[in-house]
Amino acid sequence: MSLQRVLPFTKSLLEQAVANGDRVIDATAGNGHDTFFLAQLTGPTGKVFAFDIQQEAIQATKSRVEAFHHVQLIHDSHAKISDYVVSPISAAVFNLGYLPKGDHSIITKSQSTITAMEQCLELLQPNGLLLVVIYSGHEGGSEERDAVMEYVRTLPQTDFDVLQYGFINQRHSPPFLVAVEKKRKKVL
Repeated sequence: MSLQRVLPFTKSLLEQAVANGDRVIDATAGNGHDTFFLAQLTGPTGKVFAFDIQQEAIQATKSRVEAFHHVQLIHDSHAKISDYVVSPISAAVFNLGYLPKGDHSIITKSQSTITAMEQCLELLQPNGLLLVVIYSGHEGGSEERDAVMEYVRTLPQTDFDVLQYGFINQRHSPPFLVAVEKKRKKVL
């Protein structure tokens, strides 16, 4: 046995939460890797909403997912998710930080990220997952990390389970995952 790295573990959680025909969100499309993976999981009867503020990211994602006609690319802030998505989702995934091989001065920021997370939690079905991979080794990253962690710590345990997964003995601010599962309401 070996421990899974953060990104493979994130994918294994998505495989458990997302089924054919589901609606899902990639809140930070980036280079399109998660959008592609989600498109495979949801199948042609599902729907993937992929957000990014950078045209470069939208183009990279478009090239990666051109064979999937159930992906909607949205060149807008993830803070505006509720302007585009109204039906329940089974999962949402975020990769915080900057676009790999892109402009490192354009980063995700705590205010828009937390707003987007709140909207995703509202849309999330029972047993659905909100997955946030936090990269904090860049300028501004530690502030966003701290704000996200403070936010998820305040989520009521009656409604959500929150998991932190990451390697703690690595140098240089290794990425870690925060997974939030929406609990099924108990019927009295």
